[in-house]
Amino acid sequence: MAAREFAPSRNPWVRYVLLGIGWASVALGVIGIFLPVLPTTPFLLLAAACFARSSRRFYEWLVNHPRLGPWIRDYLDGEGIPLKGKVYAIGLMWASIALSCYLVPLFWARAFMLTSAVCVSFYILKQKTRPPR
Repeated sequence: MAAREFAPSRNPWVRYVLLGIGWASVALGVIGIFLPVLPTTPFLLLAAACFARSSRRFYEWLVNHPRLGPWIRDYLDGEGIPLKGKVYAIGLMWASIALSCYLVPLFWARAFMLTSAVCVSFYILKQKTRPPR
């Protein structure tokens, strides 16, 4: 797991940009732990991808982090998403979409939000469900 797809960029500017995006993604992922409308796992996966191309040290830190690492490792190892995580993600997403549809009177905005929610729900449901540990 330590050397998974680690290929640092040779261009220092690219490395700095990737480091910036990586750290911003970590920050947004951590905020997403506490705010249900902000997804955590996609931001952490983006951070891992950026760090894999910019800094082995930060990649190792993130993937082996005691709180953030399991979300990334489970996805990268193909173990799937825990059933509780699927229920939580889909339930909170639909609750926030319902509230947004109630607050936003524009038909096209409601249609876009509902279509997005259906697509994301199908994507989450299609993912492998990790057996209980």
